[in-house]
Amino acid sequence: MTVTVLLFASYADAVGRSSFELDVETGATVKDVVEKVRAMSGHDRLPRALMVAVNERYASRDSEVRAGDEVALIPPVAGG
Repeated sequence: MTVTVLLFASYADAVGRSSFELDVETGATVKDVVEKVRAMSGHDRLPRALMVAVNERYASRDSEVRAGDEVALIPPVAGG
């Protein structure tokens, strides 16, 4: 099945693109997606602890993803 991976700010800069399609196994979790992304060439620059949203909602690493989902890898933000 295919999910869309979205990258923002420093993550997009680190890998040179802001989104791409990723094939994962049926029943894959957020953890599976992150591991597969991190294994891609150049994507190992992503930090170990990532915030992730699936379809615009924060998701835990054990959340299951479905075909067509958008999985966003979100960098930390600071504000004041």
